[in-house]
Amino acid sequence: MTGYLNTQGKDKDREDKGFTLIELVIVMTLIGIIVGMGLPQYRNSVKKARETMLKENLYIMRNLLGQYYTDKRKYPISLQTLVDEGYLKMIPRDPITYAVDNWEEIPEELNEDDLLSGVIPGIADVRSGSDLTGIDGTPYNTW
Repeated sequence: MTGYLNTQGKDKDREDKGFTLIELVIVMTLIGIIVGMGLPQYRNSVKKARETMLKENLYIMRNLLGQYYTDKRKYPISLQTLVDEGYLKMIPRDPITYAVDNWEEIPEELNEDDLLSGVIPGIADVRSGSDLTGIDGTPYNTW
């Protein structure tokens, strides 16, 4: 006696079964489409957040290099000097390379008199040590 209705008007044979295969396939397909549309946007937003953090780190370190120069009338020998003398709590991590020691330290340009007198050039600028390219098409190590 298959196919008879129970008191609530439901098919008794269908009552104990779960979802049909076609229902599961449709739901999984819809989930796949939604994830497929959202994943590139998520990756792009993560990259943009890292780039924003890199710009902020570079701005802070360059600002502190300028403050150090204003205070001491010379540039620091290394980024660690900024930490040792209290300008920074710690050297920030490069959000692109995930390394603390990967910053490219750009030395100051000395004149001939300073070079002849043996002055050690300090760090006038800092850049990312990454050779990857940003969203705008420029390499991170040129920022």
